[in-house]
Amino acid sequence: MQQLPIVELSPPQPDVAASAGAEDDAARAKGTYAFISLGCPKNLVDSERMLGALTIDGYALVSNPDGADFVIVNTCGFIESSRQESKSVIHEMLDLKRAGRTRGVIVAGCLPERLGGKLLEEIPEIDHVVGVFGREEITRVADHLIGGMKEQRSVFRPAPIKAMDDRARLRITPKHFAYLKISEGCDRTCTFCSIPMMRGKHVTKPIEMVLEEARELVGDGVRELNIVAQDTTYYGMDLYGEVRLVELLKELEKIEGLDWIRLMYLYPINFTDELIDTIAASTKIIPYLDMPLQHISDPVLKRMQRRVKSAQTIELVTKLRERIPNLVLRTTFVVGFPGETDAQFEELKQFVAETRFQRMGVFTYSLEPDTPAVKLDGHLPEEVKNARRDELMALQQEIAFEFGDSLVGYELDVLIDEQIDETTWLGRTYADAPEIDGNVYVRGEGLEIGKFVPVVIEARQDYDLIGVYEPDDEEEDADEELPEAAATINS
Repeated sequence: MQQLPIVELSPPQPDVAASAGAEDDAARAKGTYAFISLGCPKNLVDSERMLGALTIDGYALVSNPDGADFVIVNTCGFIESSRQESKSVIHEMLDLKRAGRTRGVIVAGCLPERLGGKLLEEIPEIDHVVGVFGREEITRVADHLIGGMKEQRSVFRPAPIKAMDDRARLRITPKHFAYLKISEGCDRTCTFCSIPMMRGKHVTKPIEMVLEEARELVGDGVRELNIVAQDTTYYGMDLYGEVRLVELLKELEKIEGLDWIRLMYLYPINFTDELIDTIAASTKIIPYLDMPLQHISDPVLKRMQRRVKSAQTIELVTKLRERIPNLVLRTTFVVGFPGETDAQFEELKQFVAETRFQRMGVFTYSLEPDTPAVKLDGHLPEEVKNARRDELMALQQEIAFEFGDSLVGYELDVLIDEQIDETTWLGRTYADAPEIDGNVYVRGEGLEIGKFVPVVIEARQDYDLIGVYEPDDEEEDADEELPEAAATINS
């Protein structure tokens, strides 16, 4: 759960940036509000867009919901556990309302989009609900709440046929990195997934609009752009009649002041040789790829309707590692899918053991209402699903720890994210996506948030690394090539 504001609030308008959160502005504002953002980076971009609109419209963001005029909870509705987390936060905010410590609660995002009118029936004390595509009307909803208007408590809009504009954001992330959403929705028909029900069909954001947003973010201090979408490799198909991710990346590379471009949510289909060559040759697209595979057994992949076979996946992973130097691969898998046999799970384990992903997450299958997988036979008990998750993650832990150990003794570039105390800082190597992977604890003096520094790795601590920064008179960037031991893991 992310409660706001973070230390640095960065809308594109300097006058807004100077005033956001200040006490005198709160006194002059239309009203004060607290904001809680849940869920994935795509949802976070929606949160930032709503924050920007509210700030520009004259509302003042405060850090504590206790005493705010109202609270907005931007929710996740992807799987049952995320829905329960969202509802728990909603009830916590409603407790404040019952105690007279806030006037109202607005619930936005994927949970209202998923449940529709049922959410207000289930939790009638919610003042207003706003679906995913109603985000641009958040200021009108806030006006209604402040004005005591009880009608029109729900705002739902159809999925757009053109991409929404994500510029003019008030960013939740630190000043030096941001998420850049290049498309919305998904055209895949995976039988377990509810995303198309909440986010609609795939809609590409035009290249010109993406570039304008990227330049705005870099002008605001961003050095790392994390490219997100539901299906990143499908970018451009609906708008241009062909995939255009390579063209977009080549244009993003030209932006001065941008150091890292990180690619996430890459579906294995449409991963062209041209895309591989573009990544391999780039000085800004870092060799870190997030490519959710979900499974490796052909019968399971078929029941999931992933439209990719085991042999294709193995061929692609092999090609990526052969052609992209120092590649770090992240993936996710679903275990306990309906009908998954012991032998099919063992096939997945063997694949993980042989492929040795440096970064990996595992989810148990979640039975999602209205998805095709609900009607499949062979649903497994929760204890079986949990046992398989734990077994696969235990295997992955050994692989991840071995990768971390292989980095000890080498010097790597680290991007500093925050200061812990006078001599300890928290940062990341290119192998670590923000808020997903591990961190590097750096000892040193004279460091700054948002700066790249060469760090000698001294030890591994679980999934994190510990290192020291010792500045030289003529400091140069650290050699980002992974050590030989790590390269062996890649092979």
